[in-house]
Amino acid sequence: MENYSKALRLRIYISSTDKLKHSLLFETIVYQAKRYGLAGATVYKGIMGYGASSVIHSYKFWEITEKLPVTVEVVDKEENIRRFYDKIKPFLEDMRYGCMVTAEPIEVWLYKEGTKRD
Repeated sequence: MENYSKALRLRIYISSTDKLKHSLLFETIVYQAKRYGLAGATVYKGIMGYGASSVIHSYKFWEITEKLPVTVEVVDKEENIRRFYDKIKPFLEDMRYGCMVTAEPIEVWLYKEGTKRD
């Protein structure tokens, strides 16, 4: 990805407990993004939120399971993001619980590779 280029940011709103088979969904999405060679992906864990079900989930230290909102962001050129979304869309549509996917155009001002860590 080039500096000062146009790109697309894909955001996927799911739950920290959503799974695809036996793997956490957010992990599967990030590994798939890496596999498809996309520029980058980040997972954000929320402390409180709700979706279409209107059930509020929040962090409480006494809760046994941490069912929290999670946002997965993936950034790359628009055509790469659209192709990637077409690949993961069936997983999202087959989810038992709800999710939301958004996309917005962005400008990449700096994309610099770092040194690889061992």
